[in-house]
Amino acid sequence: MKKAINAWCVDPTYTMEETFAKVSAAGFDAIELNVDSEGKSPHSLGMKTTEADYAAIRELSKKYNLPVCSVASALWAPKMADKSRLAEAEALLKKQLEAAVALGAKSILVVPSYGGDTILSEARATVAEFLKAHRAEIEASGIFVGLENVPSGFFCSPYDWTSLIDEIGSDKIGMYFDVGNMMYFSRPEDWIDILGSRIGMVHIKDVKRNNGWMCSSGDEIGLLKGDINWSKVMPMIRAIGYDGYFVSESFKDVDEQSYEDFFAELSANMDKIINA
Repeated sequence: MKKAINAWCVDPTYTMEETFAKVSAAGFDAIELNVDSEGKSPHSLGMKTTEADYAAIRELSKKYNLPVCSVASALWAPKMADKSRLAEAEALLKKQLEAAVALGAKSILVVPSYGGDTILSEARATVAEFLKAHRAEIEASGIFVGLENVPSGFFCSPYDWTSLIDEIGSDKIGMYFDVGNMMYFSRPEDWIDILGSRIGMVHIKDVKRNNGWMCSSGDEIGLLKGDINWSKVMPMIRAIGYDGYFVSESFKDVDEQSYEDFFAELSANMDKIINA
């Protein structure tokens, strides 16, 4: 398995080149970039990112020997599950696919969460219809579209996800499994064998549960400082044959620590997890 880092974990003032240089120097194998709102950070992509921008990033990727493994986005919110916002969802999906193809990434992350007055059965049907409508386009792109589990209330069982993914019926649409997000309502080791080969990408972070109880919320915390039982998670990951990227979404949680020291610590802790 290879280790990567999401660009949200980087100092938000870093330029794109600083981001690639410092992440590469810390020993990461790849980086995950993000389609964000305009002006979010100098190392963000956006809905207005051009081919010239992609070309400049490709040069940085080559210069620092740091491939872009995936393209995520925090702009999904309930778009894919809200019939009134499907045009926005379509535009975002197309932009992420465009960015992934242009940058040589193999996957994108999408979030089929829901909210507002939409009830779950309607949200689930809308998500399924949306993804099936774009299945041919996704398959033609060659990009894996990973559906991320987030603690929004949209699906709290692995069987819900397997049902949705199997209904869509494409090997290019599967699970972007976030180990840390599981900790808000379940145990990640209870999901992995059920999702199996549907898992195409993995996010890692750590979470400290309130009072140590499942389903009692919690707080994101530095890697290896939380309640995830990596000694159970990793054998399950290996057992399903996953050998792709582990993408860190772990954030610096010590104010006085420099980003360089944070990257070095995070990289070393990821090695401990992957090589255990």
